Amino acid sequence: MDMILWKIWQTPLLPPLSLSLSLSLDKASILQRIKEGYLLWINIVQHIPKTARYTLGARIENKFLDLLELAYIAYFTSKDKKAEKISECALTLDTLKFLVAVTWEAKIISHKHFEEAALKLEEVGKMLGGWKNSLNNPEKKNRAI
Repeated sequence: MDMILWKIWQTPLLPPLSLSLSLSLDKASILQRIKEGYLLWINIVQHIPKTARYTLGARIENKFLDLLELAYIAYFTSKDKKAEKISECALTLDTLKFLVAVTWEAKIISHKHFEEAALKLEEVGKMLGGWKNSLNNPEKKNRAI
């Protein structure tokens, strides 16, 4: 019985990603930029006072993870629904920018930390816009990300 449960537990629910899909997630992709932003935030949140770290700091961390998840889903979504998923990413990104700005305005994070986070989020926003525009202009080279 234990062996059967072990076998079931080890069986993947989804087929494994093909090698070509995993290779297409290169270092220049939007997913990489969002991960970089998340890792940057993890370093910033250590400097936030405890009174805000577990409220606003955690909320921003969760928004970064939501954005990363949405971008990943958009990457593998069919072309007809991709624009909708990218719009969801943009909305989450705007919320994230707003929360980071509130954190800075409340003097919870330093100007330097705000500038670093804002630049990374701005870069992600430009990439999202370019991605969405590439879907609207099929005559141009259409990159997945």
